[in-house]
Amino acid sequence: MRLTRRGRVVLVVVVALMSLGGFWLGTRTAGHAEVRVVVANHVGLPWVEVREGDTLSEIADALSQGGDPGVVMAQIKRLNGLADSIVQPGSRLYVPRDTTPLR
Repeated sequence: MRLTRRGRVVLVVVVALMSLGGFWLGTRTAGHAEVRVVVANHVGLPWVEVREGDTLSEIADALSQGGDPGVVMAQIKRLNGLADSIVQPGSRLYVPRDTTPLR
C-alpha cells in the first residue's frame, strides 16, 4: 500500500488521537475505582449503602435533617476519601456521627 504525504500525516494524527483517547478513558476509569481511606478507624461510625440511582447529593440531603446538605456532603467525602461526588452502587459510605441514616 502506498500513501501520499498527506495520507501519512492523517494516519499519524488519527492513531495519536485514538491513543490519547484510550489513555484518557483509562485514567478516568482508574480514578473512579480507587477509594482512599482518610479516617483510619471507622469503628462506630454510621454508614449507608449506595443504591442504584443514588447520588452523593441526595444522600447528603437526606442526612442533613434540614441543615446544609453541602456541609454533610463535604464531611462524607472527607470520611471516605472521595476526590469527587461520584459514588458506586453497592459501596458503603461512612457518614458523620451527628447524622442518622434514614434507610
